[in-house]
Amino acid sequence: MHLDSRLYLISPPQVPDLAAFAEAFKAALGAGDVASLQLRLKSADGSAVPDDDVLYAAEALMPIAQKNEVAFIINDRPDLVLKTGADGVHVGQSDASCKKARAILGDDATVGVTCHDSKHLALVAGEEGADYVAFGAFFPTKTKETKFKAETSLLEWWSYATTLPSVAIGGITPENCRPIVRAGADFLAVSSAVWDHPEGPAAAIKAFEKSISEA
Repeated sequence: MHLDSRLYLISPPQVPDLAAFAEAFKAALGAGDVASLQLRLKSADGSAVPDDDVLYAAEALMPIAQKNEVAFIINDRPDLVLKTGADGVHVGQSDASCKKARAILGDDATVGVTCHDSKHLALVAGEEGADYVAFGAFFPTKTKETKFKAETSLLEWWSYATTLPSVAIGGITPENCRPIVRAGADFLAVSSAVWDHPEGPAAAIKAFEKSISEA
């Protein structure tokens, strides 16, 4: 079992000051190893934001990601991936299916799928061509309402049973991530623990790297 989990950043749902967030993103990438950023913008009530808001944010943030060899993923919308030239899409169970996303984007794009706490959903995603599956929530989270609770035993089983990468999500912090790393998660999806860190995103990335190395 590997102990080399990488960080998968998720944007805050609202980014009122895009220029300031771009600087925070640069600081995070300059502080340590980051695999990807998922642009996940939602309105205050959790509904979708206008397409132009996503396109505008992608225009500002994607070049930063590409310069640092960080994958740029857009949540929910394979059509906007095509428009922006992003690296891939992440879809939930109520969004475009993995099969549909793959048909739209082709073989070269990254397609990730939310699988909650379900082995079955993850196996189906793998059969449909997903590049990774996301399990969670592992801890309570302020970023989005969660209806599912995943256990580290699911990550352990997945790591032993398959070679498809897994992403652990939901309330993950530098303080609580060690059991998830030890269980075999390939990626740790993190949002508020980085962007809301009292010492800034660079300090958060360094704290995560320390915890991952000590797991």
